[in-house]
Amino acid sequence: MKRETVKMMASCAWALALALSTARNAQAQDANNPYPGMPPIEKYLMDRDAEIALARSAAPPSISSDATVMILGKNGYETAVEGKNGFICIVERGWMNSFNSPEFWSPKTRGAECFNPPAARTVVPYTYFRTKLVLAGKSKGEIKESIKTAMEKKELPTLEAGAMCYMMSKGAYLNDGGGHNMAHLMFYTPLMDAAVWGANPIDDSNHVSMKFPNSPIFLTPQFLGDPEPMDNFVVPTGVWSDGTPDQM
Repeated sequence: MKRETVKMMASCAWALALALSTARNAQAQDANNPYPGMPPIEKYLMDRDAEIALARSAAPPSISSDATVMILGKNGYETAVEGKNGFICIVERGWMNSFNSPEFWSPKTRGAECFNPPAARTVVPYTYFRTKLVLAGKSKGEIKESIKTAMEKKELPTLEAGAMCYMMSKGAYLNDGGGHNMAHLMFYTPLMDAAVWGANPIDDSNHVSMKFPNSPIFLTPQFLGDPEPMDNFVVPTGVWSDGTPDQM
């Protein structure tokens, strides 16, 4: 009887150890791939007025108050406010990360951005295009191929010189690792060696390779020709759009 009891206890202990091991492995997998697929579109949507306010907070009011504001609907981005200075303010979602980003499908990302006229004409169309494909239920692979095809057919614009963007909103949420990161400007260029700018590359897990210690310039992994043929350099401003200091 005692022998059978011991066997039963050993069997239970083994089963418990296996269950704990499986749970730990599942947690590790979840940590590496926290957003394995796209949740329902409702998870990405915002209250209309809140999204307008967040989009405008990307740049100083002297710029954003006269900008066009785009908000996300179930069928893509739509005009909420018609502007008059050529800027476009918009809140981008996780699918505007690089395709390798673990947060590509994150429903929490709220990237408040205000694009200047050259970027509004030649960078923002890529946001609209990716978003249209995402809302059509396309996979990452299908989205990339569709972008490549559209570029080959010249259905997407060539990057215009001087394209840049303000990202100075206190309320933005860029990633799970750091929330917002910092108030900054983004400059779009043709593909090039980051060393030309003395820039420190950032990888898809938001780790920075400090090739140029004390340089304030960073190269994001957002595009890098995969497939959009442009680079995105970040420069901190040290101040939020409302004029208060960014305590980095």
